[in-house]
Amino acid sequence: MSAPAPMVDLGFITTAFELQGYRIVAHRGVVRGIVVRSRSAVGNFAAGIQTFFGGNITIYTELCEQARQEAFDLMRQHASAAGANAIIGMRYDANEVGPGVTEVLAYGTAVVVDLDPEYAARFAKAPAVAGPEGTS
Repeated sequence: MSAPAPMVDLGFITTAFELQGYRIVAHRGVVRGIVVRSRSAVGNFAAGIQTFFGGNITIYTELCEQARQEAFDLMRQHASAAGANAIIGMRYDANEVGPGVTEVLAYGTAVVVDLDPEYAARFAKAPAVAGPEGTS
């Protein structure tokens, strides 16, 4: 069994176009993860029953969340393979590619970031903030 592919750390993925406290030193291009899913006949039947009673259709919610997570992880792997340690401008998209078949896409810009020395110096000089009940 092969080791899992390395992935960009979750703390270095953002929908913003910068990471506070870090500077972008290299761009590695657009990265993406794509998953195409279909609903099974059993899943459609169970969802139909849930639809009859109204409310959240948990079968579809779980399917969507699994597809998004898989696409997200594939994007993280793609970024690592490109030599990136961060992803900026991250987005999701979904499209129906056929009856009951949906594509889920996670994408962003893979970048290499380093700690911004000015940012680090500014906070190294800052006084410690007291924690709960006066602890720091």
